[in-house]
Amino acid sequence: MSENVVQMPSLGGVLSQAERNRVLRNTYLLLAVSMIPTVLGVMFSMQTGAFKLFQGILGMVAFLGGAFGFMYAIEKTKNSGKGVAVLLAFTFFMGVVLAGLITRVMGLRNGPSLVMTAFGGTAGVFFVMATLASVIKRDISGMGKWLFVGALVVMVGAIINVFIGSSIGMLVISTLVVGIFSLYMLYDLKQIMDGGETNYISATLALYMDIFNVFQGLLAILGITSSSD
Repeated sequence: MSENVVQMPSLGGVLSQAERNRVLRNTYLLLAVSMIPTVLGVMFSMQTGAFKLFQGILGMVAFLGGAFGFMYAIEKTKNSGKGVAVLLAFTFFMGVVLAGLITRVMGLRNGPSLVMTAFGGTAGVFFVMATLASVIKRDISGMGKWLFVGALVVMVGAIINVFIGSSIGMLVISTLVVGIFSLYMLYDLKQIMDGGETNYISATLALYMDIFNVFQGLLAILGITSSSD
């Protein structure tokens, strides 16, 4: 990853193929690195119980405040090397929060295999969407507004379900999360490949959130269905 984070467009305001490839390459590299603090965050949280701070209604408020605060900071620093540090701190924070779900699933009889299945499923989704993004020639930028609306609906539903505490509601929400963010993955990858996203820090943040939500959704589905057996 170069020191100069901003990818400058070529003449005519359009990125050349070489520039697009550089953004994609840097994005994949930073995305891979971002998984390290995520795993460290999960381990730290499981050992200390820090994930308990993000449980319940007040915990959700704390999580949303922290997440949006980090994302705002990433947006403000994305054109400098500081953006990488803020992004990695954010992924550690997300690992801390994710540990709560992983701890619950690990408590099931086949917990470890469920976590590995969710991991494998997420990797499979990413591979399929990356392949589709590379072969689809048509412009799919119009998907963005519909996916944004879908994500908002799911977020509102998740907040409501905190009060209701319905397992069926959680199952429905998790299924929608997997579907919506799988499509978001395709959309974000296509944006990078088409030159619509020129900053690899922003691109990494988008793909990280897609992967995080798909993994979390799959893990929740597996956990709910296994606990009801």
